[in-house]
Amino acid sequence: MRSLSYYLRLYGVFVKNCVAASMEYRFNFWMGIGVEIAFLCAKALYILIVYQTNLHIGELTPDHILLFIGTYTMMTGLYMGLFYVNFARISQYVQSGTLDLLITKPVSLQFLVSARYIDIGLPIPNVLAGAIMVGVGWYRADLPLNLNLLGYLFFIGIALVITYCIMLLPALLSFRYVQTGAVTEMAHSIWDANNMPLDIFPKWLQRIGIYLIPVFLISNYGPKFVMNMLSWWDILWAIIVPILLFVVVRKCWSVAIRKYSSAGS
Repeated sequence: MRSLSYYLRLYGVFVKNCVAASMEYRFNFWMGIGVEIAFLCAKALYILIVYQTNLHIGELTPDHILLFIGTYTMMTGLYMGLFYVNFARISQYVQSGTLDLLITKPVSLQFLVSARYIDIGLPIPNVLAGAIMVGVGWYRADLPLNLNLLGYLFFIGIALVITYCIMLLPALLSFRYVQTGAVTEMAHSIWDANNMPLDIFPKWLQRIGIYLIPVFLISNYGPKFVMNMLSWWDILWAIIVPILLFVVVRKCWSVAIRKYSSAGS
């Protein structure tokens, strides 16, 4: 527990420093928000098409689909702000030799490399817009709040852990191959499959996205829980997956570090 408290305090220092840096370069901060708003306008076309065509996917109405799109939008903002800014730097650390210095720090190297930076501007438009979409879809679909809200937030927490694990794995290839742009782009393409409910995909692809590469859990299970569309096995699997993935990531991290050759060697 002392270690957990220590790392939470350290993460708080990281957040404080990143906020201060963002406020020092305010033009970049507002430009980042402006770019994200432009992307959000493009995403809004999905919603417009869904409602104009009165799209139904099985039992899902346009209001239900809005829940999925809103959750995807929120998760995109959280991923970009919390994780992407760190994962994109890993290959730079390897190329420049900065990793040699970071290894000497008296903290977990994985924590330092994957959580050091937080982009404050990127998540704001996506999280706010996504929350509004979820709220509107929730209200229009006449879904009850009761414990559903707590369950939804629980699945968002699970989605964050899954996102961290799945999107960190391609970055670990930097320790061996340095340049991993193609693999990262492939991972982002898989990520974009969450933009709509998984029900639009064939059954075999759904099973891959749930059990083999569990990316569909990120933005599908929260809305499905609210709509009472998850079985007890789905809920149990959603609890097991982040634990399994984190163990896999820790093992892969250990192997990657052993394969790392110092920039000075």
